[in-house]
Amino acid sequence: MRTPEPSAPVASAPTAPAPSGLLPAIGAYVIWGFLPLYLLLVQSVPPFEFVGWRIIWTLPLCLAIVAFRRQFGELLTALKSPRAMMALGLSAVLIGINWFVYIWAIMAGEVYAASIGYYLNPLINVLLGTMFLGERLSRWQWLAASIALVAVVLLAAGALTSLWISLTLGFSFGLYGLVRKQVSVGSLPGLTIESAILLLPACGIAAWYAMSPAGSSFGQDWQLSGLIVFSGVVTAVPLLLFAIAARRMDYSTLGFIQYLAPTIVFFLGLFVFEQPLSPVKLFSFVLIWVAVAIFVADLWARKRAARVAG
Repeated sequence: MRTPEPSAPVASAPTAPAPSGLLPAIGAYVIWGFLPLYLLLVQSVPPFEFVGWRIIWTLPLCLAIVAFRRQFGELLTALKSPRAMMALGLSAVLIGINWFVYIWAIMAGEVYAASIGYYLNPLINVLLGTMFLGERLSRWQWLAASIALVAVVLLAAGALTSLWISLTLGFSFGLYGLVRKQVSVGSLPGLTIESAILLLPACGIAAWYAMSPAGSSFGQDWQLSGLIVFSGVVTAVPLLLFAIAARRMDYSTLGFIQYLAPTIVFFLGLFVFEQPLSPVKLFSFVLIWVAVAIFVADLWARKRAARVAG
């Protein structure tokens, strides 16, 4: 009787590489960076009215994406949680303030102030984490924060009229992130609930402008109306890309890519909006770039050290 030959080992199928979050991250920050060009197209719309329409048209698109991604379960879980709803109510107010100030700043020509606000945001996040979450700063992070503080003092001395824009943008988005960090609700379901919370005041704003002598900006011209509807797309899509990127890549790497948006805004202010760059603002930018470089270098060093230790 012939003994059976041992079967050859079955070759295992090659494991597909995990999808990268780099392209979604770049896509999100490029959209946010070039957002001022879109705002140029709707600059005839009063900023307060535009924020109202932005909220109104963001909600249905968010609901459509939630349905496509089958996230209604997560949405309902958050709606049933009083703690989550209180946090999302506060975050809705913060993001509403952030949207209004940013839109007003771009339409008023304060492009550099808007750029500085988002350069400061990661450093503000670090300080808020230290103050409220018990996180500890490294010596290099303290140095970066101190240099950024010098830049803010210079702005206060030489560009006081626009300093409030930078600080409001930086702190409103920083506090928004801090509040959202306290609840385990995904970016998209969270934005959907925030938009729903803001829907009633947004409708009130739209109605108020509709009853004003000038009338509503929406419905008078089909091109402008289409651009207003598109505000929902430029709000929801980059956030969705950001959520995808945040799941797929290291957060410190994502934090580095974050500086792409304010850098694009800075160059738009210089070459497209042709805003004059005073010596004080230029020196403040240089200091902030130095602070950012120190901050990012420290993040990478800590990441490499953790990898070696692991």
